[in-house]
This record gives sequence, C-alpha cells and structure tokens, in this order.
Amino acid sequence: MFLLNLGIGEFLALFGAVSGIVVALYLLDRSRRKLTVATLRFWTPSEQPPEKRTRRRRIQQPLSLILQLLSLLCLLLAIAQLRLGTRDSAGRDHVLILDTSAWMDARSGQGTLMDEARRLALAWVRALPAGDRVMLIRADGLATPATVFESSRATVEEAIARSHPGSTALNLDAAFELARQVRHMHSSSAGEVVFAGAGRVTEQQSGAEDRTPPNLRVLPVAAAVENCGLRTIGLRRSHTVADVWEVFVTVRNYGQSSRVVRLALQFGGAPAGLRRIDLPPGTEQNATFELHTRSAGWVEARILGSDDFAADDYAVLELPRQPLVRVAVYSESPAWLRPVLSATPNVEAQFFSPSEYVSNRDADLVILDRFRPPALPSVGSIWIEPPAGASPVRVKTSLRNARVTQWLSGHPLGAGLRVQDLRLESATVFDAAPGDIPIAETEAGPVILARAGKPRIVVLGFHPLRSSMRYELAAPLLFANLLHWMSPEIFRRWELNAGSVGSVTAVLESEADASQARVLTEDQIALPFTVQGRNVRFFAGTPGTVRVLAGDRELVYSLTLPEVAVASWQPPGSVRRGVPSPSSRGTLSRDLWQILAILGGLGLLVDWLWFGRGVTMLRGATRASIPSVTLIRLRDLFGGLARKAS
Repeated sequence: MFLLNLGIGEFLALFGAVSGIVVALYLLDRSRRKLTVATLRFWTPSEQPPEKRTRRRRIQQPLSLILQLLSLLCLLLAIAQLRLGTRDSAGRDHVLILDTSAWMDARSGQGTLMDEARRLALAWVRALPAGDRVMLIRADGLATPATVFESSRATVEEAIARSHPGSTALNLDAAFELARQVRHMHSSSAGEVVFAGAGRVTEQQSGAEDRTPPNLRVLPVAAAVENCGLRTIGLRRSHTVADVWEVFVTVRNYGQSSRVVRLALQFGGAPAGLRRIDLPPGTEQNATFELHTRSAGWVEARILGSDDFAADDYAVLELPRQPLVRVAVYSESPAWLRPVLSATPNVEAQFFSPSEYVSNRDADLVILDRFRPPALPSVGSIWIEPPAGASPVRVKTSLRNARVTQWLSGHPLGAGLRVQDLRLESATVFDAAPGDIPIAETEAGPVILARAGKPRIVVLGFHPLRSSMRYELAAPLLFANLLHWMSPEIFRRWELNAGSVGSVTAVLESEADASQARVLTEDQIALPFTVQGRNVRFFAGTPGTVRVLAGDRELVYSLTLPEVAVASWQPPGSVRRGVPSPSSRGTLSRDLWQILAILGGLGLLVDWLWFGRGVTMLRGATRASIPSVTLIRLRDLFGGLARKAS
C-alpha cells in the first residue's frame, strides 16, 4: 500500500493534529449553567464551606471517541488516496508527441507516413495499463496540445485519428519543451515521452540529441521517399523592358537517387515555358523564364510527372496588372517634353495642340505648357508657365535672372534636388496659400508650388527644359518626382514570391526601409515581425498571401508550398524504440479512497445515532437534545469563553 497524494510524514502530522483537537474536546468539562427551580425548601444550607477538591479529568464516552477517531482516519486516508500495490504499478502520466509536419503527407506503400504514425501511436496507447493517462501533442511548426492527461482510451484514440499533416516543418525542440512543461506542472507520476513520426527536421535542429527529454521512447516511421519539389518561385519586373517579368524557380531533389525533372510554367492557363533539369540527390538548381505581359493573371509552376510527395509539385501566384499612367500633353512645342515622358515605360503620353483641349479627356494626368484652358481639368494637372491671369495659383510677381535659394528636399516632390546656384532667366513667383507646398523658392517667394487637393495641382513658374536647368540632372529628376507624387503606383516596385509557410525572411534595400516596414495578410491583418538590419522576419503558420510594404517597394509572398525539412533527426542510441509488449504492464494498483470515504461517513453517522441526537430521536423525546459529544464540548468551550469575556 502507498499514499498517492500525501507523504507519510504529512499524513501523520495531519492526523495527529485532528486527533489532538478531538481528544481535547472530550476532556473538557461542561460549563456551569443557571437553573430556575420552583422553591428553595428542598435546599439545605451548608454550615461549613465545602472542602476544595481536585477532580481528575476523564473521558466519559470512550467508545464515541474511538469511533470518531477511526472515522476521521478513514476520511484522511481517502483524501491521501490510499492505494493497494506499489508506486511502480500505479498509473503514470505519458506525453505522446505525434508528428503532423508537412512531410508526413508523403506516400509510403499503400498509405502515407501519417497513416503509419497513427497506427503506431494507437498500438502504443493500447499497450498501456488501464490506469495510465495520456496527453497528445500535435507537432509541426508549432506544438499544439490535442488533449489533457486523459485516462479514457476512446478520447485519446479519437484525437489520434483526427490528426492530419499540416503545412510546416517539424519543430522538435518546441515539442520537447512543451512536454517538459506539462509533465512538471500537471503530472503526478511522470511516465514516458513518446515521439511517433518520421522526424524530418531542419538542419538547425538535426542535433537535438542533447535536448531530448528523459524517459524518451521513439516510434520511428521510416520509409525511402523519393521526392523532387519546388522550393521557391520569384518574379520581378525587368529593369530594361517594361512588359517583361523575370521568373526564377528553385527545384530540389530530396531523394537518394538522381532525377530528371521537367518544369513547366503557365500564365493564364497557357504554356509560357518548359525546362529540363538534371538533379543529383540532395541538391537544388534554379531555372529562369521570361514572361511578356502587362495584364494581371495567375502564374503556375508545375513539375511534370509524379513522385511520393505531390504537395510541393505545384505552386501558383497572382500576377498584378502593370500600372500605366495616361498623360495628355497640351503644348505648342511638344519636342521639349517628349524625352522626359518617354523615359518611363509606365507612362503613355499623348500630345495635343492647345486648340484640341477637352476638359474631360480620358487621361490620368494633364500637362498644360504655357496654355490657358477654357475650363479646368477634371484630373490632376501640371501647369508650366501659366499666363498671369489664368494661373490656378495667384501670381505674386515676375523676376528676371532669379536665383533658386532653397529646395524642399525633405518632401517626395523635392527628393534628390540639391542644385546650387541655379539662375533662371525669367520666373514667375507665386503667392502661397495655407497648405500649399513650396518645392523651389527664391528670395521673393516660391517658383514651383504644389497643392494637395482633389485633384492635385503643380504649378511651375518657369520651363525646366527651356531654361538653364535643362543642363542639370535635376530636370528629369524633377519630372520623375512630379509623376511619382501624382501617380505613386507607376514607380512601385513589385517582387512576387511563392514559397512555403513557416518562417520567412524578407530582405529590403536599406535599414531605413526595414524600420518603416509593415507586414499584412490578404485580409489586411497585421502580422508580428522582427527587424534585424535590412531583414524583416515573420512567421505564417497557414497557407495564404502576405504583403511586406516598405516605402515604394512591395514584396508579395504567396505561401502555398508546404515547408519540407531537409535533415533527419537521429535519436540517441539509449532511448527505447518501438511499441512495448502488453505483457510487461505489471500488476495494477487499486484505489481505496471510495471505500474509505464510505466507512468514514458511516462511522460518523453511527456515532451521531448512538451517542448523539439520534439516541433521543429513537426514544421519542419531545425536547431538543445535544447533537453529539464533540459538538457538546465545542459549545461548552465557547460558552465559557464568552461569559468570561463579559
């Protein structure tokens, strides 16, 4: 026999304290009471004072005391959970770690690796003693408890049957750490930590032998899986041709033999490229494609043929429409503006004479070169040397040989403009209103002014390409800033990536971009991330699309591929392996607390019926009687203390 909940010292101390209180109550005398009688003639006065006598305290009802002590002993033994048998045969608490990583979806024989892991886990659970409890943990990129410590075999088996492969690689360290914590906090008798799975981990975790928990058992799922899969897909715009996307695809051979892979690329369901790749075992190679399109659509990469793991043979991502800004230019001398507008492939410029002006022309931006329109444009507009009486911004004065003294370099409109000693043959100075943005200023006032209204307006008091500024690099840069401010989407740099779920690292161009980065899901929900230098790291546990926004750059990650680890975990040679034999279960211990609780309750009931109020009730008494001997002692004790205090 042994106590499950208390040590022998704790039990003896608790029983001694309770027994001492009960015995002390039995040794107490009853307190004196005031009685009212009918007459005093039956009382004889004493001529001599009674001699002082010392009475020895005695227990007047020893059988009641013994019965109460035995009843309390049974109740305390029930609380301490007295059990028959030894501690070695008592029920233990086990932790079952079931591998639910993406690799478990690979086929082996007639089923998948997950089917084999479930079969081994069920066989191990059925080999356990009936009194043991099991907690199931599903382990992929995250360790997730599926049950508490459960003694019901049906509940544990149902949780095992509902376990399916996820999308992330196995994080064995997190699973072992969770097993340690739950055993330390919730386990009364620690049993085994059992791992059932293939144990495919990342290279960083391949040396997890030093971090394995004690009392570990491994149910290995071993199979020779031949697989070639897609690792990453990247798309970016060509720097030389506007309507060309450069596509980079990485393919890896996870198997043990060389493979010849045929990689096909499709756009909008139509073939866009085909490559033949020779892959030695354990290596990866890159393939490049060029995709000519300005339209939006779906880009699909597929490995033709079949292997044991089909989840990484196909990937798809959405290609955004390449933005195009339509600019209507009204000028008598279009040759001055044609070079700067044709330098950007995302700008489609149409040139008209001032007599062809239409206020509602189908355009995104209007440029008015020294021209007074009969009606204001309905879209954003750039005014170059507007007539004094037709300027959208009030003219303050006109200058000759004006010197530009200041550029608004802290604003996107003035970014990179640092021309020193720029002198203009003639310039118009504007009167800035509250809220206007002065881009270039002279001592008399601003000569380039922007108004951030609806629609946006920029007014230039001189022609940058007809003045001395045309010899400066600031001239094309000024027009680039104006177009960027009017239509920011044309300069947005896109990078599209198809990869696997899990931990993702986005590399930006500068640390300043990383400090201002935002990471959003396809539902516009912000994801937590960390920044280290130019690297932005985040974790996505489920397939989906994640956008990283930093300045005018946007990185889109279509996380649709499963995360496949490249290394195999090798457990230490000292751990137990395989399903134990049911014959080694040993003799089970038996709980006695239910019987002891019933005996303790019956003992107190017998004491109450035989020595307490029950006696009076059985005799049919008409007045209230004392409930029990112990309660009598308590009542007399507190009554005496109250009278002394008064």
